[in-house]
Amino acid sequence: MTASAAPPLPGDGLGVARRRENFPLAWMCGPRLRARRLAVYGFCRLVDDLGDEYSGDRGAALDAAETQLRAAARGAATHPVFVALEPLFDGAMPLDPFLRLVEANRVDQRVAGYESWEELDGYCALSAAPVGEIVLRLESAATEENLGLSSRACAGLQLANHWEDLAEDARRGRCYVPRDVLVRHRVEVADLAGGFPPPGFAGMLGECLAAARERLAAGWPLAARLGRRRLAAEVAGFVAYGAAACDAVEAAGARLLCERPSAGGAGRAVAALTALRALIAPGPPPRSLRR
Repeated sequence: MTASAAPPLPGDGLGVARRRENFPLAWMCGPRLRARRLAVYGFCRLVDDLGDEYSGDRGAALDAAETQLRAAARGAATHPVFVALEPLFDGAMPLDPFLRLVEANRVDQRVAGYESWEELDGYCALSAAPVGEIVLRLESAATEENLGLSSRACAGLQLANHWEDLAEDARRGRCYVPRDVLVRHRVEVADLAGGFPPPGFAGMLGECLAAARERLAAGWPLAARLGRRRLAAEVAGFVAYGAAACDAVEAAGARLLCERPSAGGAGRAVAALTALRALIAPGPPPRSLRR
């Protein structure tokens, strides 16, 4: 397929991924950076929708997305979502983090579970870390240490989102709880899909939440490292929202198998307050990350 061919892609990328944006602060950026951030959000929404919601051939659609992405890097994209990305590639922005996001959605088409935390972290390196990397590169803040901290924070939020969707994913035949954790707590994916928690469910969920919180806490120092207070506030709010999502899952307990928990307005309020504090100076991480 050539870059000039009409790709089998939706026109604007709007869909479920838009409803899951956790703490977008693009409005705090200047016009040029805001346009680039919104272009990235549009790309992420589209690729996520192709991997999760698209009713056609998802593999072909993701291939078309990669074709358009590579064309955008040359200034030759034809799809509006990818045309909007073209200015990002005028400078030092690499193509790799965008390609990893496409690849993560390809992985979702063929992988239904992971054996260990190590394997799941590898998946998060494709599906979550690239977003943080792109933002840091847009802000000229992509040092090696910053990228490492960002990767941990992004992985923590990704895990928190997975635990919110635990039952829904299980009913779709997908489970992000590592298989060795399931075995250790004697939990079957069918238990999660059926809505009936076995005796080991609480222990399993506790281990999952500890893993998410550990990664969020490990990424928290990034806020203090960033000289731009606006960006520090965004990181702080991002991590605080992940912590609030973990708290909501913990409070729901076994009920999350019947009703999806959400940090909701309270979580957004906590994230906003944490972000506002970080505009002055980042303080300690959220309380639930200090356990």
